[in-house]
Amino acid sequence: MTLLLKQIFGFLKLLNSDTGTNQLAAGVAAGFVLGMTPAFSLQTILIILLILFFRIQIGAALLSAFFFAFPAYLMDPIFNSVGAGLLESEGLKTLWTSLYNMPIIPYTRFYNSLVMGSGVVAFALSPIIFLGSKILIKKYRVAVVERFKETKFWKAVKATALFKWYAKYDSLYTV
Repeated sequence: MTLLLKQIFGFLKLLNSDTGTNQLAAGVAAGFVLGMTPAFSLQTILIILLILFFRIQIGAALLSAFFFAFPAYLMDPIFNSVGAGLLESEGLKTLWTSLYNMPIIPYTRFYNSLVMGSGVVAFALSPIIFLGSKILIKKYRVAVVERFKETKFWKAVKATALFKWYAKYDSLYTV
């Protein structure tokens, strides 16, 4: 439980920081794909490598993967029907056969209708999730953070010795 709270507070700190909206939105989109697709497959390794290779916010990806995993279970019947429709399509049978006979591709478990459907839906919706989260992050920063910084309460908190000590500690020990 404390790990989850730490991730949530870390994400809120990122939302309130000067971290780029593209990095945060890409983290949410990558977490969406991680949460929607079944774990322990080649797609998961690919997304993790993309997170590590590009400047994608890891905390946002892990937190959103955790939260998107729950709706994924509710959407399993939809994923199963999409995957079954693709795998049973007569026009694609030769493609599936040739992919299955390749050396690495079967490790994606594409031949499972649930994996196929969730992968197709997650990868298709990830650009929409990216754009939507980017818009929401920008609106959050304008509507919530800027207004909160103007309140008398925040100005009083910033004037306390405890806050000054925390700010000094945070600047020294935060990497």
